Amino acid sequence: MKDKLLALHKNSYVPISNFPVSACLITKDDQEFFGVNVEDASTRAGTCAERSAIFNAITAGIKKNDFKEIHVMVSSGKVGTPCFVCRQLISEFFDKKSKIYCYDTSGKVEIYTVEELCPFPFGEDDLV
Repeated sequence: MKDKLLALHKNSYVPISNFPVSACLITKDDQEFFGVNVEDASTRAGTCAERSAIFNAITAGIKKNDFKEIHVMVSSGKVGTPCFVCRQLISEFFDKKSKIYCYDTSGKVEIYTVEELCPFPFGEDDLV
C-alpha cells in the first residue's frame, strides 16, 4: 500500500501548503478507491484526501456498510492522522472497529480503530 499512496502524492493539488496527502479506502470486497487533497486560493473550498476517497466510493455506488478500512499518507516526515473533519466523515461511514492505517512517506505505519480516533462521534442519534 505504501507504494500506491506514495505514487498518488503526485496527484495532490497543493500550491499553498505543499503538503500532499493521499488516501485509499478499501471496501469489504477489496475494491480500492483513491483520493488526494485538493487546495484552492480561498482555502475553504478544497478537500482532504480521506474525504475525496470516501466521496469517490460513494459516487461509485458503495454503501456505508461496505467500507472496511482506510489508508492515509502524509508527507510531513512523520506519521499523521486524519483531521477532525475527516474523522467525522469516517465515523459516519466506517464501523467503529474499522482500521485506519496512517503512514509517513518512508512507510512507517500506525494503525488505529475508528473508535480510538473518534471516541465521541457526532451521529444521526444526536440530531433528534
